[in-house]
Amino acid sequence: MKIGFVVNDVMTEKAQYTTTRLAMHATNMGHEAFVMGMGNFAYEPDGSLSARARGANGKNYRSLERFLEDVQKPDHEERIPLSEFDVVMLRSDPAEDASENPWANTAGVAFGQLIASTGVLVVNDPGSLANALSKAYFQHFPEIVRPRTLISRDEEQIKEFIKDLGGKAVLKPLQGSGGSGVFLVNTKEAPNTSQIVEAIARDGYIVTQEFLEEAKNGDVRMFVMNGKPLMQNGKYAAFRRKSSGTDVRSNMSAGGKAMAVKVTDEMLEMVEVVRPKLVADGMFLVGLDIVGDKLMEVNVFSPGGLGSCHALYDEFFGVSVIEDLERKVEIRKHYAGQLSNANLATL
Repeated sequence: MKIGFVVNDVMTEKAQYTTTRLAMHATNMGHEAFVMGMGNFAYEPDGSLSARARGANGKNYRSLERFLEDVQKPDHEERIPLSEFDVVMLRSDPAEDASENPWANTAGVAFGQLIASTGVLVVNDPGSLANALSKAYFQHFPEIVRPRTLISRDEEQIKEFIKDLGGKAVLKPLQGSGGSGVFLVNTKEAPNTSQIVEAIARDGYIVTQEFLEEAKNGDVRMFVMNGKPLMQNGKYAAFRRKSSGTDVRSNMSAGGKAMAVKVTDEMLEMVEVVRPKLVADGMFLVGLDIVGDKLMEVNVFSPGGLGSCHALYDEFFGVSVIEDLERKVEIRKHYAGQLSNANLATL
């Protein structure tokens, strides 16, 4: 199997990233794994698609650092026709390119759609990812799993909603991820809502959500594959992310700490509630961020944390991900042209 991993920029990838781990597992399992950046695609004059990509020459890597070092060697890049790939996995983080390269996210999704149109399996489905470039996508999931939310740029409307919530709420930009620009507002203790609203509104719409008291204990990142919890040898790929100090953000990129977690029946019920939409949208691998009995976010672009899961449970969950892609490639051989990209992505 020839598999391509699309990232923001190959040369800025880090060894601990989940994408690096997936690419190394694929290589160790005997597949050809290549990594390419958002700016490495080309639509050729003859209508074909290609990309400048990097792979590792070695076999049986034990070190993520060594694997990435081989991938990033200066003389290791080659231009490859994208029609040669069996699978292309879109793993870029929209937040990373939001300021410096605002063109990248739209271009990456657009090229993903072009690649899928040639018959290459693209996950997650790029058509659905186009709709998920903002947090408004989250509002399409059932209301029962979502915290009370207002999306607006109207300061007075936002203040009134915060008042209805008892004076405490979380404010964040509609675009972005990774914990960037997230604020906890408590109008009873620090009435600085106007300044926060003004700061976030400079970049667009503001998401105002009810603050869940359970958030003091962090949130739970649960990996979901094909609409079901990702498991290996009876263990769930899930962990609790605890914020550092009083920081409301529990994202690992914002200083959060990973801890083992017991997956509850309530969490599994939540997965069942969101499963139909994830499957219908071709969301092969996602990360659900759960606080109490509510779903705070659905990370459909580049859910991270498989390394934390491995460290906590001593399981190579990434192997299960690659094995499932192998299964999908075999399915496509029997149903050539009969299954849409979104259908195959979550079969």
